[in-house]
Amino acid sequence: MKSLTTVLVLLFSPLLFAQPALHSDLPLRYLEQPGNGAPDQPLVIFLHGYGSNEADLFGLKDDMPPGATYLSVRAPMQMAQDGYQWFTPVRDAAEYNGLNGDVASSEQRIVDFIAAAVAKYHTRADQVILVGFSQGAILSYQVALHHPQSVGGIAALSGKLLPPLRASLKADSRYSAVRFFIGHGTADTVLPVQSATQADESLQAIGVVPQIHLYEGLRHSISEAEVTDLRDWIAQGQR
Repeated sequence: MKSLTTVLVLLFSPLLFAQPALHSDLPLRYLEQPGNGAPDQPLVIFLHGYGSNEADLFGLKDDMPPGATYLSVRAPMQMAQDGYQWFTPVRDAAEYNGLNGDVASSEQRIVDFIAAAVAKYHTRADQVILVGFSQGAILSYQVALHHPQSVGGIAALSGKLLPPLRASLKADSRYSAVRFFIGHGTADTVLPVQSATQADESLQAIGVVPQIHLYEGLRHSISEAEVTDLRDWIAQGQR
């Protein structure tokens, strides 16, 4: 016969391991860890990579500075049961690129999401940090460089500037208010490390000086060292 304690554990154990709720009240679905509700707090938004979902980067919040609101967004284009993408890659391109319509659509969805999230969490656009990995990093660049008034900074992890964006870059005084973090592994075979150094050079050419970190031997992933650097960079912007 089971004891009362055993029965209670069996009944409530699913609650102990419950997954965070997926919210759908904003233009994109997302997971949330809200801050303490004070106005104008930092709002950090994670954008996952190709074929992944909103749960992929959400765990990074546990290693990030306390006090911010953390959201992790699901890309709008489903490609598998639990896999999503921000845009369809162009397979025959000379370098990694995407269908222009997909990129533009997702870019606008993120801009709309940011505006709605800023209103919901009672903060300001200059308090918004996008943290994107791979395709999520690519879209972070798109948003920051086309809509710099929408964010206070972006962290592009294992990403790149798409060719059309890179070719169209021009100096813009609004970029001075946006902080850029670039993180990339030297052994990345999906988006080679040259994607990071090329982005750094392109940004510096228009007067933007990113904080860039290259991680020796790291493949297309995120290392503990990168998490530490990212946490410190986010904290610097809160001072």
